[in-house]
Amino acid sequence: MSQTKNILGLQLPTDPRWVDLASISLEEILTDHAYCEQKATASCMSLIQRYPSKEMLVNELSPIVTEEWGHFRLVLAELQKRNLKLGKQRKDEYVNKLLEFQRRGGGEEERFLDQLLTMALIEARSCERFKRLSEGLDDEYLRNFYRRFMESEAGHYHLFIELCENYIDKEVVRKRWKEWLEYEAEIIGKIEVRGDRIH
Repeated sequence: MSQTKNILGLQLPTDPRWVDLASISLEEILTDHAYCEQKATASCMSLIQRYPSKEMLVNELSPIVTEEWGHFRLVLAELQKRNLKLGKQRKDEYVNKLLEFQRRGGGEEERFLDQLLTMALIEARSCERFKRLSEGLDDEYLRNFYRRFMESEAGHYHLFIELCENYIDKEVVRKRWKEWLEYEAEIIGKIEVRGDRIH
């Protein structure tokens, strides 16, 4: 747990049972992963469209759009290689709960900060989950497959925090990030442990 907290700031580790459940729901977990990558692509594109005047954001997120879509294609290829099907997109309870914590009122800066911190948190939790898969799956190929995703998500997490601190006072960012981490731990503690979901 301490390593997870030190690297990503997450306050509550994933339940160890999750990897075992995921390993017996491979088609479902790969399907959900594929849609997570697709939604990450769309979210980065949305931020670029919403804030075109923020040059650093546009320049940094443009290649991430390409990378995330490439990840979707990699997961889709993995499904096809294993003769598994891309199922239907499912409701993401975890992300929906995070969106509920975003500030709707207040100033533009507060809303912008919460959008970036939401993305940072999703990347951090995804990184932690991929780390679990890279260490806990019996399939050696999939362990290596998810290790690469873990490293990528860690980089994205750091980028979103960096973007926050580029545009907003660092103390403001740290204070709100702490609130987000505490809220996310509550969510993780309450959501049912399911092997057919990345989150």
